[in-house]
Amino acid sequence: METRKAIHMVDITKTFGEVVANDKVCLDIRPGEILALLGENGSGKTTLMNMLSGIYLPEGGRICVNDNTEVIRCPRDAYNLGIGMIHQHFKLVDVLTAAENIVLGLNEHKLIDLKNVRTQVKAICDRYGFVVEPDKKVYDMSVSEKQTLEIVKVLYRGADILILDEPTAVLTPQETEKLFAVMRNMKADGKSIVIITHKLHEVMEISDRVAVLRRGKFIGDINTADTNPQQLTDMMVGRAVSLNIDRPEPKEPVERLMVQNLTVVDADGVKRLDNVSFTAYGGEILGIAGITGSGQRELLEAIAGLQTMEAGSSIRFMPPGKEEVELVGKSPLDIYKLGVGLAFVPEDRFGMGLVGSMDLSDNVMLRSYKCGKSAFTDRKTPRALAQKIVDELEVVTPSLNIPLRRLSGGNVQKVLVGREIASEPSLLMSAYAVRGLDINTSYTIYRLLNEQKARGAAVMYVGEDLDVLLELCDRILVLCAGKVSGIVDGRAAKKEEVGLLMTHLEEEAKA
Repeated sequence: METRKAIHMVDITKTFGEVVANDKVCLDIRPGEILALLGENGSGKTTLMNMLSGIYLPEGGRICVNDNTEVIRCPRDAYNLGIGMIHQHFKLVDVLTAAENIVLGLNEHKLIDLKNVRTQVKAICDRYGFVVEPDKKVYDMSVSEKQTLEIVKVLYRGADILILDEPTAVLTPQETEKLFAVMRNMKADGKSIVIITHKLHEVMEISDRVAVLRRGKFIGDINTADTNPQQLTDMMVGRAVSLNIDRPEPKEPVERLMVQNLTVVDADGVKRLDNVSFTAYGGEILGIAGITGSGQRELLEAIAGLQTMEAGSSIRFMPPGKEEVELVGKSPLDIYKLGVGLAFVPEDRFGMGLVGSMDLSDNVMLRSYKCGKSAFTDRKTPRALAQKIVDELEVVTPSLNIPLRRLSGGNVQKVLVGREIASEPSLLMSAYAVRGLDINTSYTIYRLLNEQKARGAAVMYVGEDLDVLLELCDRILVLCAGKVSGIVDGRAAKKEEVGLLMTHLEEEAKA
């Protein structure tokens, strides 16, 4: 007997200029199942789901919803068909309450009864196991609460088919388990759930079926119970890929960075870092763990000269073969002129790292244009480096001349990471270097970080995947509410132990 289909996508095609994002893709979504959608960066996963949710309009093919062919021109059309998408970057208004965000944009012909909204929100929460405070402002919410609100918002609007794009990217292990419990409750209620993720262990834990895209084409689908991470990786990449993260023992580690009593207060008077102290060694990878907003970004930016620090803070940098340098009070340009060999992969790709309107070569040149001795800018060397990054990291791009903003998020990240690592720094700081990257490229980045470690560089790696932190890092510094809650041995620590350190200061404060 043929399985009933909630969604039947046939020969879906979408192009962006010369780039074919989806090439006659066929995909079925069934009622009461959790479908994992896998693929490398640029394989067309998010583009395909954006067409289903009304963000893009396909150039070919058809979409059938409950056996009826439909044209989805906008997100409102998708909502009317019971389809809702929870994007990786939340679509919420910070100054509004949860209830106000839920009803925002609805075409109401009368005044909205917020009391009735609260009643309906409570009913949804009780049904699926959510916890949402209807009158809480979004700016007071944690990342987990914001994601929960996004899910409740689409359920309130009648969605029976939910699409979650990288839903666990910034969640702790405990928050991830809560989300999975809710997803199972929704599945039991007959909802269809599509999860876009690169975390294979989560795919194996939560999904019923896996569909794989490669370079815009549908490769196949398989029941999760009948497959394994290695087979799925091979399907995504098209060849055998090793899934082992190397962690060689540090060889003769030396003090490279000593941070003492580092305190950062933002413009609103909020203390983002509170008396942080630690030492990073050349020849090791120091992981930085913490829930979003715990001070990871401010820590790396302070070391890079992008944050103003309070009196008593000290950041001593000991570059190989040079005198010790105090970085407090120095701007990024001052640090650059000292030639101390510091490289920084920031969290905000376009806001701080790259320029979207410039092409690959020019973005690579941003790091080297000051080095020339001639009055004319050297364009040949950056272009050669850009081509090397494209080849080694398999950046999907029609040419080196295309504006960076036209590439997928994962491919943009490859360019940024490749450019910084190519400078062979003595201190490499990386904030979420593999965020949005497929499994194959992520393992390439881990290999490159280990190469920097082997040549004696101190590597500071801010990551959101605790499994990777525990496999890759020699030590892990855990931040909670701007304070150091512990430094653990990456080889001996347990995932649950790190997860508790990420939250225990908050729990103590509540007690």
